[in-house]
Amino acid sequence: MSNDDRPEFQALEELRVVLTALTGELATWRRRALKAEAQQAELGVEHDVVATRERILELESQNAEVHTRLEEARKRVTDLLGRLRFLEEQVALEEQRR
Repeated sequence: MSNDDRPEFQALEELRVVLTALTGELATWRRRALKAEAQQAELGVEHDVVATRERILELESQNAEVHTRLEEARKRVTDLLGRLRFLEEQVALEEQRR
């Protein structure tokens, strides 16, 4: 039995092939990451995950507040429209009485 036929050597060869592919894939991802970092630095953009997350939370809170205020404004407008209709009806009744 030659060394190439033994399962241990076949497994090692398969591992070598997988590791070679993985090394190439890692090199590709590294080049992409370096390119993205260079572009980011070129644009003068700082990437602070914590600050970004805090800003998102702040904006979400502001958005919820705006929605609440908008809903309250809609209710007030609906109330005002109801009052306006009532007044228009009263004016129409007054004109009919004349």
